[in-house]
Amino acid sequence: MASDAAAPEPIPSAWELLKRRDFMLYWSTRVASTLGVQIQSVALGWQMYAVARETHSISQSAFYVGMIGLAAFIPVFLLALPAGEAADRYERKKILMLCYAGEIATALMLLAAAFFDFASIPLLLFLSFLFGCSRAYMGPAGTATAPMLVPRILLPRAIAWNSLAWQGGSIVGPAIGGLLLSHSTPTAYGATSALYLVAIVTLSLIRTNTRPEVQPGSRLQLVKDGLAYVWRNKIVFGAISLDMVAVLLGGATALLPVFARDVLHVGAEGFGLLRASPGIGATIVAAILAAFPIRRHAGLTMFAGVAIFGAATVVFGYSRELWLSVAALAVLGGADMLSVFVRQTLIQIVTPDPMRGRVAAVSSLFIGASNELGEFRAGVMSTVLTPIGAVIFGGVGAMVVTATWAFLFPALRKADRLE
Repeated sequence: MASDAAAPEPIPSAWELLKRRDFMLYWSTRVASTLGVQIQSVALGWQMYAVARETHSISQSAFYVGMIGLAAFIPVFLLALPAGEAADRYERKKILMLCYAGEIATALMLLAAAFFDFASIPLLLFLSFLFGCSRAYMGPAGTATAPMLVPRILLPRAIAWNSLAWQGGSIVGPAIGGLLLSHSTPTAYGATSALYLVAIVTLSLIRTNTRPEVQPGSRLQLVKDGLAYVWRNKIVFGAISLDMVAVLLGGATALLPVFARDVLHVGAEGFGLLRASPGIGATIVAAILAAFPIRRHAGLTMFAGVAIFGAATVVFGYSRELWLSVAALAVLGGADMLSVFVRQTLIQIVTPDPMRGRVAAVSSLFIGASNELGEFRAGVMSTVLTPIGAVIFGGVGAMVVTATWAFLFPALRKADRLE
């Protein structure tokens, strides 16, 4: 047994975090922007499926909904590493403000397409691509900004609070999006634009200097250094790759419009509830982690979370009742939150600040691959296995990946304290 001298240092209470003015402003920015992203995602998925169904079958329409994910991921893939280097060179707050401005422009173009009724599949995919360009730079800059606003000892709580902001938005955003869509699609995009504007204003009030200490070397060399750091740290590499592959296989979010309309037959309001359900479970878990951060058995906790994520995905695929589908998605979201918390805490605690942007860029690339490419994978497989078969296959695949990674990365499996 470890001696008292080796006991974990007590983490300050949440009240200490609340007293950090700039962090709370940043947290408010995340809440507003997350709501905007979620409402826009709900509206875009619903609009794409509605436009596609005018001339295509259910499976073909599901494929086009999945294509939204691919269109959004392409710029993340192309720009993530330059975005990480930029986050380690320029003021991170200004990068975020430019990203939110870009998102406002995209939302306004979607609003115009919906209001004047000229939306088409190519146009929606193009606007998804533009939205992905903004998010490519937003991810590394946002991840690297938060640790600059709190002392190191408060990082676990700050990470949990950031996750709470994201997951809370994932609950409220889709629910609001479903209600707004029941009124009109332009209304949903108008609300999105307003929320991005709030995010810009709130971010501008932060006083802390968010310009990192620029490291010597060419930009290409700095990018290579970031990649080398992630590769050498097998715990970090194992954590982000496990999350990527599991969600790539198990992600069912892209097919929720299909399940809402043609499997469960619950309409736009039911779609909003389904879309919010993963966030409900994740927010409950994030709230618990914000009060009681994981201190021991971090690796096993992460593997358990991913395995439960896969099992809940299978249950959702088989469900034909709204209540069971909602419950399965809530469990899925809560389990995913466990793995996200472990991964983010590991990365941000062990990474030196001058390299955080580049490491966050690699992490964002993995996350983008799991989310956006996961949507594309679901859309493509739905044309072969049907949407239901694609979801069940993905859930089983996530469980197989969990067992495989536990064998390939024993150091990650044995990781204990998040300190």
